[in-house]
Amino acid sequence: LRRRGGTDMATEGDVELELETETSGPERPPEKPRKHDSGAADLERVTDYAEEKEIQSSNLETAMSVIGDRRSREQKAKQEREKELAKVTIKKEDLELIMTEMEISRAAAERSLREHMGNVVEALIALTN
Repeated sequence: LRRRGGTDMATEGDVELELETETSGPERPPEKPRKHDSGAADLERVTDYAEEKEIQSSNLETAMSVIGDRRSREQKAKQEREKELAKVTIKKEDLELIMTEMEISRAAAERSLREHMGNVVEALIALTN
């Protein structure tokens, strides 16, 4: 360190270290675990409630069969709807008009025309809305 005008100045290469001072006071004892931890008590109540409300396997099987039946009915209805739409006759000119004006694929234009029973005006209105 160089002394200049009553102040100490560090020169290049000097390193100043700060030492941590240890307190000689009494240390705090570690915290004792609480007898009634509210978070653990809340968790215990929730798990107890969930255990009481568990779904029995027979109820689960019944629910799964109901869901399966519903899905098969929906699938069957969808297939019937597709068959009905396939029966609708559409004009090639109407199909091309919708494709060029709306700039959509052939499948989308055909679907819209079939859903509106071949009525090009209704199909175009539905596509614009």
